[in-house]
Amino acid sequence: MDTKTRLDWAAAYLAAAPKGDLFAGAAPAMAAHWRAMLDRLSAQAKGDPATLADHVGRQAADLGLAFRLTGDEQERPWPLGPVPLLIGATEWAHIETGLAQRAELLERVIADIYSTQSLVRDGKLPASIVTGSPHYWRVMTGTPPPRGHHLHFYAADIGRGPAGEWRVLADRVRTPVGMGYALENRLALSRATGDLLGAMNARRLAPFFADLRRGLAVDCARSDPRISLLTPGRFNQSYAEQAHLARYLGLLLVEGDDLIVSDGRLFVRTIQGLKRIDGLWRWMDSRFLDPLAFDSKSRIGVPDLYDACARGGLMVGNWPGAGVIESRAFAAFLPQLAKAVLGQDLILPNIATWWCGQPRERDHVRARLDDLVIGSAFDQDVIGLPDAHFTPGASMNAAQRKALLAAMAKRPMDYVGQEVVKLSTAPAVIDGRLAPLPFTLRVFVARDGAGQWRVMPGGFGRLAGHGDIRAALMGQADMSADMCVVDAKPVPPDTLLGSGAPAIRRVGGMLPAKAADNLFWLGRYIERAEMTLRLIRAIAGGSIEADLGSSLDSPTMARLVDQLVQWGAVPASGSAVGPLCATALGEARQPGSVRALMAVVANIGEGLRDRLASDFWRLVRLPLPTFDGAVTETLLDASARMIERISALAGLAAENMGRTEGWRFHDMGRRMERAVNGCRLIALFGGDQASADDLTVLLDLMDSQISYRTRYLTDPALPPVRDLLALEPYNPRAIAYQALRLAEHIAALPTLRADGMPEEPRRLADALVARLAPLTGDMLTMADIADAESRLFGLSDAIGQRYFLQLHKTENADLLS
Repeated sequence: MDTKTRLDWAAAYLAAAPKGDLFAGAAPAMAAHWRAMLDRLSAQAKGDPATLADHVGRQAADLGLAFRLTGDEQERPWPLGPVPLLIGATEWAHIETGLAQRAELLERVIADIYSTQSLVRDGKLPASIVTGSPHYWRVMTGTPPPRGHHLHFYAADIGRGPAGEWRVLADRVRTPVGMGYALENRLALSRATGDLLGAMNARRLAPFFADLRRGLAVDCARSDPRISLLTPGRFNQSYAEQAHLARYLGLLLVEGDDLIVSDGRLFVRTIQGLKRIDGLWRWMDSRFLDPLAFDSKSRIGVPDLYDACARGGLMVGNWPGAGVIESRAFAAFLPQLAKAVLGQDLILPNIATWWCGQPRERDHVRARLDDLVIGSAFDQDVIGLPDAHFTPGASMNAAQRKALLAAMAKRPMDYVGQEVVKLSTAPAVIDGRLAPLPFTLRVFVARDGAGQWRVMPGGFGRLAGHGDIRAALMGQADMSADMCVVDAKPVPPDTLLGSGAPAIRRVGGMLPAKAADNLFWLGRYIERAEMTLRLIRAIAGGSIEADLGSSLDSPTMARLVDQLVQWGAVPASGSAVGPLCATALGEARQPGSVRALMAVVANIGEGLRDRLASDFWRLVRLPLPTFDGAVTETLLDASARMIERISALAGLAAENMGRTEGWRFHDMGRRMERAVNGCRLIALFGGDQASADDLTVLLDLMDSQISYRTRYLTDPALPPVRDLLALEPYNPRAIAYQALRLAEHIAALPTLRADGMPEEPRRLADALVARLAPLTGDMLTMADIADAESRLFGLSDAIGQRYFLQLHKTENADLLS
């Protein structure tokens, strides 16, 4: 495809772009950047925008980008558009200066609200603006943060008008939603487009995150602080973003259950005991932080966290109560507050806002209802509005208008009016072609190690696919885009010279008790899924030697089916071989089916998102075979492919996981489940009256058929089969092998005892090894197998009691029996 054809992307878009479009209205130098970028993208996609969109989407999926809408049970793919938004350095400098000024203004206003309250006392800020906010917490008054910094980060939603002017649509300080997505958008786009961004001299984002990390650390009490990212949990809409940021910044991802306050200090529960936390980057509203100080209904916070804050030994970003500044009513007063507090006009103005708690402003809103949008002043449900978001006055019918005006007359302070936002547009790929969409930018500001404000040289672009561009979170049909600041000169590479390298370490960091719990049960569920697949393969005719036929009447086949019934993979009622195996493989309603087990693997894995590589997610999310009454692909092929996938997961753990405590718990889970399954299978197929078919199937199920055949020149016999599968210390499928590995892992884990005596898991693991070591296959009895299984269950319970959280019975343990 020649250059002229490729440039038709730019020409075709400009022909359709409205006045004030980000590209169409660009200065000549920036217009050249736009054309060069579209030229490169067109060449890469061979002129097809849909191809480019698919390629970028695959890169986003490979990175594990995902999000949830309110009410979603499952995550959705992240909707990253393939065309970045470009802003020139000169235009960006104006935005950067304005946002730094705004962050400083908000910091000073928040500090005044929770200390002297001089702004209210002097009449510059109505008291009801403060006390009417659900994010104002009186208990924080007189509780200053370390070094006086209420804000460590600040985000602003900004919009560009058709004439090119930038204005602030909303201020956000409670949680920096979108910061991680901005970073992930850049990573995905860089992977998809090669050196495109470098060729355009796009500024890098990494220095901003380094500044943010230093800004959090400098306000902690210790020089080498331990900082955690507090998440509401994996069902939060932006959990994937939080996990990515924690991993990228080297922060410990924790939930409320992981933390405890003792003697005014915050600690995390780890397998090594309690470890002090110096700083907390919270990603939950102040309301949920401490049920004793804020909202008693919270179940995700940390009791007495307020006490740790009040004693001055804990840095929290942002400081509890800072969200008071987010109330929409504040926007009406920020221009005059800027003059009163900073002695300056706002560099980046708000959209015009009228708070109805003032008579003149209320009359203005009533008189111009058709020209404004009406919203809740404090982001709460109010009478007369369908929700707490903005509603255009012109869209209301007579009855709605009457109800709204009546409500405003009774409680005018609950309402604000704002001008209708007219946004500039930018290129997006819609239905396989370039088309203009209105956009907003969420731009992020952070305090660096010197206490100065630094603005991320980029941001999170949001292209409106639905009506509410002012909403805080992504909505249905919205798209995201990377926003790049383009310099006239090449951007120098980042360097660590002169910044002071950290001290070298060879430890893997702390392992919270909940993470250890999840890693252990992740291993158990993966192993159970593999063994269920081996049972299915044996029933479907995958045995190397045994001829079980297609009937369920043979004793060996009946035992195979009975084990699937016990594990909940199939119902107890009889069925033909094909439908039975199809149920065990793909029926989500059977809790022990492969589909259900892999769903649990994915759910547990979500709680470990900061610890698992993106390759793990690709394997887990691959579609499983589906069955619609008839088998759509052979059961043997389907089970073989699934076993290969699980083997790949095992390979990732074996080759990619650092040999830390986390790897040990994951491997212990697999060893525990494999040993328990070995005991059950030997009891089923290796009893004193076992047939040749029984022993052949047993060797197949425990993946030891080849080992047996290369060692013995006879058909399977009971004593050597028992020895190979139960007692052989060199067979990675044998019970004794699992016992040895469990004992080694537990011996390597930290101990809480100072007297040198073994803890209960160590004692039980060593006893199991000692119990099996002197036995041989001709000595082994079914009573020995039953004893080994009982000891394994006792060891599993002891591991849970010693290393895992005991706030409530683990849900994972309830599912595997």
